[in-house]
Order: sequence, then C-alpha cells, then structure tokens
Amino acid sequence: MNTQNFFKNKTILITGGTGSLGSELTKYFLKNYKLKKIILFSRDEQKHFHLEKELNNKKLRFLIGDIRDLRRITLALKEVDYVIHAAAQKHVLLSEYNPQECVNTNILGTQNIIEACINQKVKRCILVSTDKSVNPINLYGATKLVAEKIILSGNNLSGKNGTKFGVVRYGNVLGSKGSILPFFSKLNKEGKKFPITHKDMTRFWISYKESIELVISSLMNFRRGDIFIPILKSIKIIDFVKIINPTAKINIIGIKKGEKIHEELITLEESKYSKKFKNYYVINYDLNKKNNKIFNYTSEHNLFNKKNPIKSAYIKIIKNFL
Repeated sequence: MNTQNFFKNKTILITGGTGSLGSELTKYFLKNYKLKKIILFSRDEQKHFHLEKELNNKKLRFLIGDIRDLRRITLALKEVDYVIHAAAQKHVLLSEYNPQECVNTNILGTQNIIEACINQKVKRCILVSTDKSVNPINLYGATKLVAEKIILSGNNLSGKNGTKFGVVRYGNVLGSKGSILPFFSKLNKEGKKFPITHKDMTRFWISYKESIELVISSLMNFRRGDIFIPILKSIKIIDFVKIINPTAKINIIGIKKGEKIHEELITLEESKYSKKFKNYYVINYDLNKKNNKIFNYTSEHNLFNKKNPIKSAYIKIIKNFL
C-alpha cells in the first residue's frame, strides 16, 4: 500500500498533538494527505487555542485531555484508525525533581494508551521514543525505556487481529523548543558566553523534516514489536557552538545530574536483533533472526567529520535561528 492510500479517509490521533512534533506533523499531514480527521490530544489549552487559530482547518479536532486519564483517552480514541503517541514529560532535571509526575505520564499514561487503543479497536499505535531510553541514567530516560517495553507488550494483549504496537526512537530534533538551538541563539544575540557542560559532549541530531518522515514511514511499515531507529550522525556540542559563532566564548560548567557525555541509539544486546536498511535500523527480538554482528550505536563514534561533513540542510536550520 502506498502512503496516500494508507492515510486516505483515515482518522489519526496524536497525543501531545500541540507540542513541537505534534504541530509539525499536523501541518505535514494537512499539506500532503487526504485524511478524514486529525485529532490533537493534549492538556495545554493555550497551545490548542493558538494552533486552532493558526491552522483553521475543518479536518482538525482539538481535544483537551491528559493521557493519565484512561476514561478521557478512551473516549477520544473512538473511531480512530492510527495513533502517534508523542506525549511525554521530557525535561531531564524537572523529572528528577518531580519523579512521580514523570512516572504517571510516561509510564502509566502509556499503559492507558495501550488499553484505550485495544478497547477502541485502533489499527496501529506507534510510540515516539528517545535515545535517552538507551542505558538510561536519568528518570526521564528510564521511564521512556519502560514505555517502550510496555507498548511492545501491548501486542501480546491485543491479539492477532487487534491493535499493532511499535516504537520509533531517535535523538534531538534540531530547532525544537526543548533543544539547545533556541537557547544558544539567544545567547549569541546577547553576546554572552556559551555554557557547555563538557568539552567532549556529543549528541545525535535530526531535522524536523527527517523526524516527520521517519515517524510516518515507521507508522506505515512497522511489524508487531518493531523498534525503528534512524541512521544519524552526531556532533560535539562545542563544534555546534562554533557553527553558530566561530569566535564564541565558552564556559565549561560541568555535567548536570542525569546527563551523559555521549548518547546511544542501540545497545550491544539490541544490535544482535537489529536489521539494517538504507536509512534506518529495525530491532525486533521476536521476528528478526539473531545475528553475530554486535555493535554499539553511540554519538561518540558517529560524528560528522571531514569525510562526512554536517549536512547543509542542518547548517541552514541553524543559521535561520541567528
């Protein structure tokens, strides 16, 4: 089935729909596909209000609600075909300080999504996850790891002909509200020093366009239990600053609680059950044949370099913020 047929006259619900990814996905869907209806589900009424005014489209439905409320999400999923589960409590330090709220949203909320999808006979549900779920050292990452595990276990509950559950996992989205680009851009305009936690710190990067295309492709193509992971390059944060301002002054402030120097997208154990395609890996413990090629997919060893320079599209995104 091609992409147009997959989405034609279908209803899709996006949890966290008024957030950075949800709003960009919505714009992309409206522009490129003939969906019957797009339901944006989130608890931020101000974002709902502003996005409704901005998009002004009859195919959109703005539902205020919390994934921690099983009754509400179950009602919201009536006659929905596909779910993109992007809602999460994401801030690392705030999650450390408010652990129960993080657990309630990222774990218990995800369990509610599973139950509601099965009860309402949703065809497909994909969880949007993060590289911080891989060998996590902070609560946010740990809750996303659990969210991955329980969303995949939903396949055991839904039955052969019930809801199919999968995961898409990737790194930092370049230019998103929670990324360092808006923060660094502001510092640059103010002529201030750039606070860097460690001189060797690296991170994986993906553009909005790439993340949207990945989520859509994953939603269409995942088998029960699949984890989709893009093939990404990483960059040192200190080199990222030099792209913004080659003469910028840097202040090394030390690693914060819950931070890693390098992130990972695939563990050594997961690599045994991974299959590589042109632009992504697929991990599946049940359907993929175990292989002998073991690797650790880390931001330390996948850096942009002279042979693989940073994409011009990334440079353009960065420069547009300045």
